[in-house]
Amino acid sequence: MCGVFGIFNHPEAANLTYLGLHALQHRGQESAGIATSDGQQLSLHRGMGHVIDVFPPEQLARLKGDNAIGHVRYSTAGGSMLKNAQPIAVEYSRGSIAIGHNGNLTNADSVRENLEARGSIFQSTSDTEAIVHLVAMSRQRSPEDRLADALSHVKGAYSILCLTPTSMIAARDPMGFRPLSIGRMPGGGAYAISSEPSSFDLIGAEFVRDIEPGEMVVITHNELRSAFPFAPAKRSMCIFEYVYFARPDSTLDGISVYEARKNLGRKLSEVHPVDADVVIPVPDSGVPATIGFSEASGIRFELGLMRSHYVGRTFIEPQQSIRHFGVRLKLNPISSVLRGKRVVVVDDSIVRGTTSRKIVKMLRAAGAREVHLRISSPPTKWPCYYGIDTPTRAELIASSHSVEEINQYITSDSLAYLPLEAMHEAVVAARANANGVAKPGEPAALHAHENGHGRSLPMIQTAPLESFCHACWTGEYPVEFSPPPKARQMRLLDI
Repeated sequence: MCGVFGIFNHPEAANLTYLGLHALQHRGQESAGIATSDGQQLSLHRGMGHVIDVFPPEQLARLKGDNAIGHVRYSTAGGSMLKNAQPIAVEYSRGSIAIGHNGNLTNADSVRENLEARGSIFQSTSDTEAIVHLVAMSRQRSPEDRLADALSHVKGAYSILCLTPTSMIAARDPMGFRPLSIGRMPGGGAYAISSEPSSFDLIGAEFVRDIEPGEMVVITHNELRSAFPFAPAKRSMCIFEYVYFARPDSTLDGISVYEARKNLGRKLSEVHPVDADVVIPVPDSGVPATIGFSEASGIRFELGLMRSHYVGRTFIEPQQSIRHFGVRLKLNPISSVLRGKRVVVVDDSIVRGTTSRKIVKMLRAAGAREVHLRISSPPTKWPCYYGIDTPTRAELIASSHSVEEINQYITSDSLAYLPLEAMHEAVVAARANANGVAKPGEPAALHAHENGHGRSLPMIQTAPLESFCHACWTGEYPVEFSPPPKARQMRLLDI
């Protein structure tokens, strides 16, 4: 996951980036960082924890300049420690640069080994640092050409945001695994880049368009320009962004996340109906799918589980005498909704199965007569190597157990998953007919926007989304790796 946000040419760049990161907090809670530029030099602050804790007002006041990029981190490659927080900012022979990265590089280990053989010294275990070294070693002249050269040596998923003293550069990998969008502040002089366009609403920016797979966008005080410096590849947007990761109020690649999730619930009701009294979500990600399930089935929607929004990162767990403590810290059943009822529970996925088992037992203890579990995605059988910290395959319960065996382990009365084809149809059907984006079966459209300097942004042809990445369900990885990515151990003591 992770989230990146940046703004260029605005007097409150640091404050707006703080707000943008706050809107992207769901994409990463381990660390946060902001780098700013005053046109001559970069300033940086990073810290562990949530955005609101890392950036008190006095700290934001120290980040000077009209340009800024920020990052919220969810660790995949590299451990959870301050050395791996982003953006990563460096001084090198051609100047200075800060880089924030959402995604995972599948060849990070081999790239790192080659760089170390040539004398590079790494300060972190994050795969993003390899990109920084490649930029510094490039023989290209301009920052954007150096970045394009660096990215030509890596494989995998990257939606990346870079800041130099005089420019901001955004790039999305040729397969488009992770989202990235352009926004514009009122008046047209300032631009924003974000992992999700819902963050533009918070700062009052207008959504312009998505950055296309394989596209690089360069923003300076004089212009916004676009190029496609990478070899084209088959589009492979992560479909789990629509199932779980993204905020429901976001629209990614022309598809409404909220409508996609409602469609998932509708399909789930059609494919796997159940005779029940109430349908409840596992909050919060399961709520839209549950609404769709309720609408299609006619079963009454209820909030049978309440979620705490104040769960800290660490806590002291009491003795085993308090059963299901870990789940109850986040979720608590409403007995008046559940008592004596046949209950359908809608969730987005099952990973190890332990949490689902505890939830089912908790619902029964609250008085539910029957508990039927419905999952708005297929069984998760394979790890993700493109930016999601999924367990090893051995830890994924669906990799070694049938649906009925999982149902018995979870102790539900029935369990059903949404088939892959139905999930794909549900997501594509949520494509919005806005900004020139074509609906399924319609021809692709051209769209352009004024860039605030009297020119139009580049004309981008938005092709139909023919494919998504669904490797975590099928094991069909769009970008292969040999050997498989391995967890890197910290080489320096973290004191």
